[in-house]
Amino acid sequence: MEKKTLLTDCPDSKGLIAQITNICQKHQLNIVKNNEFVDHQHGRFFMRTEIEGYFNDQTLLADLDYSLPKGSQRSLISAQKKRIVILVTKEAHCLGDILMKSTYGGIDVEIAAVIGNHDVLEDLVSKFNIPYHTISHEGLSREEHEEKMLAAIAPYTPDYVILAKYIRILTPKFVEQYANKLINIHHSFLPAFIGAKPYQQAFDRGVKIIGATAHFVNNELDEGPIITQDVAHIDHAYSAADLAKAGRDVERSVLSRALQQVLDDKVFVYGNRTVVFK
Repeated sequence: MEKKTLLTDCPDSKGLIAQITNICQKHQLNIVKNNEFVDHQHGRFFMRTEIEGYFNDQTLLADLDYSLPKGSQRSLISAQKKRIVILVTKEAHCLGDILMKSTYGGIDVEIAAVIGNHDVLEDLVSKFNIPYHTISHEGLSREEHEEKMLAAIAPYTPDYVILAKYIRILTPKFVEQYANKLINIHHSFLPAFIGAKPYQQAFDRGVKIIGATAHFVNNELDEGPIITQDVAHIDHAYSAADLAKAGRDVERSVLSRALQQVLDDKVFVYGNRTVVFK
């Protein structure tokens, strides 16, 4: 007996839940858990169904295609550990959190490799027996550097590429290669304080909360579909350095939470928005 997750994203219409669950019953599949959501503004229906049984994927998907409205998308995902490649620069807090959690069961994922444009974090990664590649950007154009990065990533065939404080702006070619597979942690509560030095921006503005945002990467700087966000309360006594220190704690927890949600196939991306099931 296998366990799989059925993801359905389609134009909204009457009876969709019944149609999908009846098809599962027809195939003698047991529904373990079901979540659904309707975006009434855009007329879109989303459903995540955990099912178990003996699968004939081809006929199940064919039955769904026959029954669902035109313009529907569906996928059937096996319950197996996913692979990620992590990109880094010099900051260790987000990377270290993922390394620890993947090692001790907090996140069920295979870290295939870590790739950095500096070698600062190589010693940390080596303690977890994970391959580390340093691909310096020095003396290279952005396009030349990315060609080397893509060549290093490709052999690991990752399900997702995680930007754990990777401080490089990616070109459209790179983003297209891993569309909706690139997850970034941004050090502010987007859409506030986009770009460089967000904690200095927050300090200058005198904010009373700071936050972090995990999002998919698109071709607009820090404007990709948001997966999850969180904040920490601060006050007037915090310096810009204090804000950055508090922010790092939020960043690592937000990135780990977003990664787990994506690995659990709980995130739908549509347009520049997401639906994230609990």
